[in-house]
Amino acid sequence: MELDLYFTPLQIQDELSLKDKTVIVVDVLRASTTISTALKNGARVIIPTASVENAVKYASTLEPGSFLLCGERGGKIIDGFDLGNSPLEYTEEKVKGKTLIYASTNGSVAITKTKYARYSIIGSFVNVSTVVKFAKENSDDILILCSGKFNRFCLEDAVCAGMIAFMLTKGKPKKKLKLSDSVTAAIKLYKFYGRNLLKMLQESEHGRFLTELGFEDDLKVCAEVDSIPVLPIYSDGVIKAV
Repeated sequence: MELDLYFTPLQIQDELSLKDKTVIVVDVLRASTTISTALKNGARVIIPTASVENAVKYASTLEPGSFLLCGERGGKIIDGFDLGNSPLEYTEEKVKGKTLIYASTNGSVAITKTKYARYSIIGSFVNVSTVVKFAKENSDDILILCSGKFNRFCLEDAVCAGMIAFMLTKGKPKKKLKLSDSVTAAIKLYKFYGRNLLKMLQESEHGRFLTELGFEDDLKVCAEVDSIPVLPIYSDGVIKAV
């Protein structure tokens, strides 16, 4: 198994270079968690966009009442949108059967950069075992892509990436593994912080930012390991649960 890890999307210099890889996109706070929650609660598909303008433009092509405009800027719901980026907003009552057009500051941007990947999977603590199982069974060339925050390193994404890497490599002979230094570093971070993920989220820069905005309950949802056993896969411009 060849396993690499990017701490920010800026490390993708050529999107076509991902064509033979399984890419696991990680945005713990909060896109990966929110997307998994929405699909668990019956959202038909999720369409990630790299900008608010693209989201609004796409919405204009759909039947009124069939979709929801979702996303955030600066952690808060975008003016005129239906939902923000808190997983607690994405209840079955609101999202079941709907197409969600989704524009977050970091996660949706990272996801759209993986359009040429063999598989693009959305991963977080809430669905980590489901993601790892699929990746193990379907690929020997895996890239874990952290969304980061404004193209900067994020502790929570790195720790989750380390957890994924640890689970992917556990029990495999070292001679059958080709790991980058970033993978090794992320595994070390996971081993250091993994016993109390909620505390790690609360102490992280992004976690403190969300707490200041009043989203401290989101951190509890985002720290719940394997609470949402769904597999979101991004293909042909849309995310579906497989």
